[in-house]
Amino acid sequence: MLKAQAAFSGISVDDLAKAKRFYTEVLGLEPAGEGMGLNLKLPGGGSLFIYEKENHHPAGFTVLNFVVDNIDAAVDELSSLGVAFEHYDNESILQDNKGIARGIAANQGPDIAWFKDPAGNILSILQHSS
Repeated sequence: MLKAQAAFSGISVDDLAKAKRFYTEVLGLEPAGEGMGLNLKLPGGGSLFIYEKENHHPAGFTVLNFVVDNIDAAVDELSSLGVAFEHYDNESILQDNKGIARGIAANQGPDIAWFKDPAGNILSILQHSS
């Protein structure tokens, strides 16, 4: 069994300066230090390492989820800061006009909305219960 002292997640971006502005100024994450990339403190005690990669390809799946108390308020706030929410053309993901998939009311998991960082990586905000 692995006996790790800590763990963190990492993602690549094509422009570290743009990523830093987005993650700190729009999402409000606090830097935990810089060096070869950007370390960010995540709510709940985790951390995220972001590094610039010359031939970056955005992840085609959700790489980071933010749990919120009120998804409507969070979508409205992020939208006011210029964040565009994804609207998927997929019959299994029914979203409202804000881009929120209302899983709670349908008894199909959390309410969730997806958006992208400046490098195209997919992020989400979600609410477990109302």
